[in-house]
Amino acid sequence: MKTFSTMLKTEIKLSLRGIDMFIFAICMPIVVLVVLGIIYGTNPAFIDADYTFLEQSFGAIATIAICAGGVMGLPLVISDYRSKHILKRFKVTPVKPTIILLVQVTIYALYSLVSLITLFTVATAFFNFRMQGSIYQFILGWLLVMISIFSIGMMVGGISKNSKVAGIIASLLYFPMLIFSGATLPYEVMPSAMQKIVDILPLTQGIKILKSATLGLPVANAILPIIIMIVITIICSIIAIKFFKWE
Repeated sequence: MKTFSTMLKTEIKLSLRGIDMFIFAICMPIVVLVVLGIIYGTNPAFIDADYTFLEQSFGAIATIAICAGGVMGLPLVISDYRSKHILKRFKVTPVKPTIILLVQVTIYALYSLVSLITLFTVATAFFNFRMQGSIYQFILGWLLVMISIFSIGMMVGGISKNSKVAGIIASLLYFPMLIFSGATLPYEVMPSAMQKIVDILPLTQGIKILKSATLGLPVANAILPIIIMIVITIICSIIAIKFFKWE
């Protein structure tokens, strides 16, 4: 535990020094929230006038930090540590190399948590946001989405030959999910044909889970997305563990 704590403090300092994740995981979601809040405010949602636009979009905005950390942050740092032989060196020390992986997962989870708390505070204080559903269901859904997206990141970082390959794969996953899953461009304004296409994106299903929890919709509405996210988590985790490259 002491080793984990020491490494966590060190890695957090290194991560903040780079500021990339601070910008994309903390600042970017707030900017999106504020812009949408100013433009739409408490206007009725596109589909259901019983909810405000921000209530309908809050879950989607909350996934931006998860996507940044899980799809861009984790794969790049893991592949970078491999190319610099950091993971290999840990294998010949008393410290298990899995600890540094756990440290990285913890760091990006913390980014996501700080982002969520900040978003909730800003939305509540300045845009009269109210969680219509159960906060506990939302948190459980948020945890599932984070674990699922992080499993994708661990898979990409674990099997990529180097940071260049990881960067290409991460970009191919990150930008389509960020733009088309509903995290920035509202899913409801997309043509029905486009909605069917973007439904194949994992984050789209995650956003449906959080949106359902935010609006207090019946749990049955989110059963399929929940199953899909669980299946993705299992598959990606198995691949990451089986084919992970330490060097």
